[in-house]
Amino acid sequence: MASHHHAHQEHSGTRLIDAARIALTDAGEQWTGMREAVFAELARHERPVSAYDIADNLSRDRGKRVAPNSVYRILDLFVTNNLALRVESANAFLANTHPGCEHDCIFLVCDECGEATHIDDDEASLRVRALARTREFQARRPVIEIRGVCSSCRG
Repeated sequence: MASHHHAHQEHSGTRLIDAARIALTDAGEQWTGMREAVFAELARHERPVSAYDIADNLSRDRGKRVAPNSVYRILDLFVTNNLALRVESANAFLANTHPGCEHDCIFLVCDECGEATHIDDDEASLRVRALARTREFQARRPVIEIRGVCSSCRG
């Protein structure tokens, strides 16, 4: 990780899907119709969404059952390749609006409405990774979640 804040090119809509496809294929993975459908459904949500909700929505849209296990496998692939972010405490996922950009996950998670705000802070990430190294531990995917109440729900 760089020791400074870096700029991300945020994507949305079809540009986000195109960026995800490019990032996944650049990583040597295939971009299949089902992977595109799962990513498009994930990207449609502003709040974290579960694999079960994605499977239900895709089943309804396609007129045939989509297994949650298949969706989980695809979402895990997306997380591994930085196309999606996993909110661990909610077992839910968000589309990464800057696919392919590697960074640690820091979330502010509202206990009232379920909103999860992803923030990038290279300095905090570096400090967490350094702390792990002092314990002779190699951090692979640090995730920090701060649970609380967002300003909209407080207000």
